[in-house]
Amino acid sequence: MKHNKVGQALKEIRGDKTQQQFAFDMGVVRETISKYENGRAPIPQDISKKIVAKYDDPKFAMTIRNAYTGTGPVWLDGENVDLHRSSVKEKTIEELQEALEHILKTCLAKPLKAIKLFERQEVENMLIEAVDAITALDHFVAVVCTEAKISYTEIWQKHYRKLVSAGYISSLQ
Repeated sequence: MKHNKVGQALKEIRGDKTQQQFAFDMGVVRETISKYENGRAPIPQDISKKIVAKYDDPKFAMTIRNAYTGTGPVWLDGENVDLHRSSVKEKTIEELQEALEHILKTCLAKPLKAIKLFERQEVENMLIEAVDAITALDHFVAVVCTEAKISYTEIWQKHYRKLVSAGYISSLQ
């Protein structure tokens, strides 16, 4: 059976609350929370947004984003991960440096549809390093926000407002 990371993250958010108490807060019935936690039903977008807004939990936000799209960083929970803020900072710097090195050495001047096989491999390696850096950065933001008691969702909202004011996006929806 596939491990239900979304359900596990939801249980962690719920903490000591009963499913009934949590369901009441979310405007659903207890059985629905049970289905979400056991992976028998996906958490709908409106409920996910409610949970993220109310609990401001970076791990849940990252987990649900990956569950919905199958892309983006996953919460690192393996035996070799160290999520202490200093370790995360050092790993983030390492991953950013590796990504920057690959970006700088990869030529993107010629049309990508015209590149040779070995050049395509270089582009793919560069993208993998970029994704490694994105995962590290996402964890860095999550860990520091959590430990410093800075709102993860508010940091993202400030970022989105910055994108709007710079003209990079048309609106916040």
